[in-house]
Order: sequence, then C-alpha cells, then structure tokens
Amino acid sequence: MAASALPPLPPQLKSIQHHLRTAQELDKREPVVAYYCRLYAMQTGMKIDSKTPECRKFLSKLMDQLEAMKKQFGDNEAITQEIVGSAHVENYALKMFLYADNEDRAGQFHKNMIKSFYTASLLIDVLTVFGELSEENAQHRKYARWKAAYIHNCLKNGETPQPGPIGLEGESFDAEREEAGSSSVHANNIPTSNYTGVHIPPGAHAPANTPAEVPHNTGVTSNTIQPTPQNIPLVDPSLYSAQSSGEVRLTPEDFARAQKYCKYAGSALQYEDVSTAVQNLQKALKLLITGRE
Repeated sequence: MAASALPPLPPQLKSIQHHLRTAQELDKREPVVAYYCRLYAMQTGMKIDSKTPECRKFLSKLMDQLEAMKKQFGDNEAITQEIVGSAHVENYALKMFLYADNEDRAGQFHKNMIKSFYTASLLIDVLTVFGELSEENAQHRKYARWKAAYIHNCLKNGETPQPGPIGLEGESFDAEREEAGSSSVHANNIPTSNYTGVHIPPGAHAPANTPAEVPHNTGVTSNTIQPTPQNIPLVDPSLYSAQSSGEVRLTPEDFARAQKYCKYAGSALQYEDVSTAVQNLQKALKLLITGRE
C-alpha cells in the first residue's frame, strides 16, 4: 500500500503522522497491524477535522486505502472479526514492548530498542479502535512512551540511561525525530512520574525471536532473528483436578472473555510464542471450569 497515494498531511492532522508511518513500515511484514494503524489514523483524523477541504481530501484518500486493504485481505479473520484483530494487534504490541524492555533491563541501549518502545506505544493507541484500553495496556503505553523519550535524550546528551523502571519526578522529555528518515523516536513533552512503584513485567520472559523494528534502509529484516528454545510455563496442576463449585452459571461476558483468551492464544501461536499461548489457554480453562478468573 503506497503511502505516496496520499496527499500531503494537513498540519491539523499532524498527530496521526507516526501511526501512518508505522503502517507504511509494517505493510509487507504485518499487513493486519498496518490496516488497523490506518483505521486508527482515520478515526482519529475524523474527530480532529473532517470539514476543511484539505482534511476531507486527505481522509477520503485514506479511506480509499482502507477499502483497498479490506478487499485485498477480505478472507483474513483478523480483518473480518474484531476480536481476532484486537488479539493480533495486542500480541504484536506486547512483543515489541517486551523486546525493548528486555534490552533495556540488560543495559543494551540503541536506536532499535528506542523505536521498539515507541512503536509499542503507538500500537497500544491503535487498540482503542476496539474499545477502551485495559489498565495494564494503558500503563504499558505510558511507560513505553516515557522510556523511549528518556533513553533517546540520554543517548543524545552522552549520558548513560538507567535500566528498568526508575523514579524521575517532575521531569519531561522532548525527543524530536532526527532527519533523513532515522529510526529515532518522536515524542513531545511526555510527562513522567515516579515509575518505581509501577508494575512492568520483566523482559526476561520475552521470546528471543521477538520481531523488533529495524532501522530504515539497512536491508535487514526481522527474518534474520533466529528463534531459540523458549521457557514454557508449567501448566497449573490445579486445573487437572479442578471441579466446578456447585452449578457454575457462566454469563455471556464470561463466554466472551473465554473466547478472547482463546483468540489471544491462537494469535500468539502465529508468532510461535508458546508461552503466551499456554498462559491464555489456562486462563480460558480456569474461567470455564470455575466461573472465576
């Protein structure tokens, strides 16, 4: 899907430019995620300004791109079913986050991990297409965007970033995108707070074959990252002998949540992420057997 098909982005719609750039970067590798990035940009742009001629023209062309993608991938469940699409985008965003978090905690600071943090935050924005963000995802977005700006500024100023969550009360960062299509982060005046008490999952359990973003124009693709053996979580032994306590009455919401966990597991398996698949299947099984999560 050629970005050149779009007219110049009107200044009023500047806030969606990075979601559109992410869509363009993911067109070949992750067309489903690219589709939802454009859908998010479309919906956000409509809320900002759908009346001025230049915005109407731009959003009309963007809508044409979305329709073309929908026809092209019309047989893909992740496009036709929102619950599958939501799981697909969320899993990809989480992989990006865990890759960057893993690098951060290991003290491996570089542009690729900065971009992975920031791209993860953009993809969590995209999840709002499917409804309100979970508290966990909202927290991940805030942390990822802050981390990207913090590490970017440290490296730009010749300072060594502190790995992991740290407390930086009252500071704000302004990391401006560098020239010549670099892979640096763009984040404007992101407020920070004390992240010492924020629970961010340790990156140690991130799969080694996480599809990290790669810098522009390097000719390197995510296929160069070779899979390695994964640490598979132990199956909760209580599930083997779990008995429903009395007559369990599952609500429509319970069935929807169980279905969502199964969809998440299926999407995780597309990335050969057995650990995430097992965890979600266990959640679904526990819910169906006991009526509780």
